[in-house]
Amino acid sequence: MSSVIDQAVQARLIATAPRSQVIAASLRYDRADPFAVRLVFPPAASLDGAEVAWTFGRDLLEEGLCGPAGSGDVQIWPYDTDAVVVEFHAVGGMAVVQFDTQELRSFLTRSYQIVAKGEEARHLDVEADLVALLREA
Repeated sequence: MSSVIDQAVQARLIATAPRSQVIAASLRYDRADPFAVRLVFPPAASLDGAEVAWTFGRDLLEEGLCGPAGSGDVQIWPYDTDAVVVEFHAVGGMAVVQFDTQELRSFLTRSYQIVAKGEEARHLDVEADLVALLREA
């Protein structure tokens, strides 16, 4: 079984002007970073024409499917039974994006097949991370 999941998803960028637009995005989960989910938006989705990537906790994504979650740069909540809203905050502004609930649930299910919920710490390589940190110092 692969240790990485890349799943394409459809995102609806919620905007007031000119109007909302559907964009492709990609969800990524890697056993090497077992607590994190990476969400990547293509250059066309950004104001400066550069790819935009956000990394946040897998548990935050799971919590946000059931109710409001997050209090920092990434906040997630169910919009209705079929959609989930993710709000991103950065120095340059904020973005509100809507996703299909089933696509996110499917992604989470696949990630739990790689690293079971609660087993994330067993997949960390603390020694290698410490060596890399000391190398940078």
